[in-house]
Amino acid sequence: MIKIAPSILAADFANLGRDIRRVESADYLHVDVMDGLFVPNISLGIPVVESIRPVTDLPLDVHLMIDRPVRYVERFCRAGADIVTVHVEADTRENTLLALELIHGQGKRAGVVLKPKTPAEAVLPFLDQCQMVLVMTVEPGFGGQKFMEDMMPKLRQLREWIDRRGLECELEVDGGIDPATCGTAIASGATVLVAGSAVYKAADIPARIRELRG
Repeated sequence: MIKIAPSILAADFANLGRDIRRVESADYLHVDVMDGLFVPNISLGIPVVESIRPVTDLPLDVHLMIDRPVRYVERFCRAGADIVTVHVEADTRENTLLALELIHGQGKRAGVVLKPKTPAEAVLPFLDQCQMVLVMTVEPGFGGQKFMEDMMPKLRQLREWIDRRGLECELEVDGGIDPATCGTAIASGATVLVAGSAVYKAADIPARIRELRG
């Protein structure tokens, strides 16, 4: 089954608890963490993850768009993250491997993320350690951008490698996912779809989540 991960970046932060409860029919809750350095925006951090953990039973899928995430992964795990993904572009190979190890040491699932300009091959040093690979289909940093369909060959290549190795690794897509684009991502091998505006701006959120599952 295709999983849907609504992004709270599109929620009303003044009513965050309410908006989290509105997406309870989803599979994950996607939490975008930005530091204003790795990406040109600042969003939220460890205190917000701690605050939302008691509000929902959904697994927290925490996407760290931060420089040198190895410094913080354990703290995000302790704050309540269930899945923590780090960008391959954010640090050295050695530190990225260490970050994955530290996440696993906290009993959590770990993964890596690729920006649009980063080739699929960049995941290969980490793939066997990942329970998730996230492919950005927009430039990270801001919500509401247009889906980049030219990322689908990358997605298909990753699906092939994951299947060939027999890995229990989810393939997630983030950026521009809506009813018009979800089918393209699913057909290219995605198993988890992150959607922000497409979910939170829907008149009927549970119906929209069902629609995005394809």
